[in-house]
Amino acid sequence: MAVEKMSIAKALNESLRKAMENDPKVLIMGEDVGKLGGVFRITDGLQKDFGEERVIDTPLAESGIVGTAIGLALRGYRPVVEIQFDGFVFPAYDQIVTQLAKMHARALGKIKLPVVVRIPYGGAIGAVEHHSESPEALFAHVPGLKVVSPSNAADAYWMLQQAILSDDPVIFFEPKRRYWDKGEVDTEAIPGELHTSRVVRSGTDLTLAAYGPMVKVCLEAAAAAAEEGKSVEVLDLRSMSPIDFDGIQASVERTRRLVVVHEAPVFLGTGSEIAARITERCFYHLEAPVLRVGGFHAPYPPARLEDEYLPGLDRVLDAVDRSLAY
Repeated sequence: MAVEKMSIAKALNESLRKAMENDPKVLIMGEDVGKLGGVFRITDGLQKDFGEERVIDTPLAESGIVGTAIGLALRGYRPVVEIQFDGFVFPAYDQIVTQLAKMHARALGKIKLPVVVRIPYGGAIGAVEHHSESPEALFAHVPGLKVVSPSNAADAYWMLQQAILSDDPVIFFEPKRRYWDKGEVDTEAIPGELHTSRVVRSGTDLTLAAYGPMVKVCLEAAAAAAEEGKSVEVLDLRSMSPIDFDGIQASVERTRRLVVVHEAPVFLGTGSEIAARITERCFYHLEAPVLRVGGFHAPYPPARLEDEYLPGLDRVLDAVDRSLAY
């Protein structure tokens, strides 16, 4: 057993290193991923150790980066693409949704595209426009793409390796405001399934379901609710496509209430699908309607206003109180 305490950023770096050591076909591509090591230093030291042919600094051209990765995957490589910031992915959206997501079906299963697109996402870092988006629902809506997001260092380490091993394209959302949160990572563990949810705090009165950056907020909310005698379960969804509806249903059948939390706008967000599906599945178990907490249906604001925009402890606790009041 090899347990080490490390940040999410370090866990991602170690995960990439391990994947590159295990398979010479794993390549890393992106803007400033080589000599600089990425703007968040996730790829720090990898070009030095594996060379410029495997850790490739690209031009500022997201569509070209993903398009090149598709070509490399067709030739047997396993490219890991870094999109520098969430808001920069949209020039590559066409390549992702019309080529990357559809090639397998277009070829009747004869072609596989093992491409990972890493995207630092979410707010709370005081950044300028286009640097704090949460576009995960746009990708989860596209058949042919897997969409996941870790919330802790252990998941960051293992989920990224599982994504790289997948023969299907994976959009890997990294919660950038959590990059420096530390946790224990067992590098010799046997990881669970990539697309299964995980109960990270047990409870009996209500389920808070979240992924990525909001899991920590939900854990804080559950602790605050416990001081008032409320037992809140926290479910880390981990995957936005496919969604582990069986895991959510099992939790809701225990607690009979569900609040879904994400940074992205509530309108047509991931929580909308979860609310609809769980209402269908758990109609006779629910003691209250499924509630959603998220960002407002507005462009992401300037940094000085982001605390008002982002769902925080108070908004989550308000939803908990409203649900328990039914």
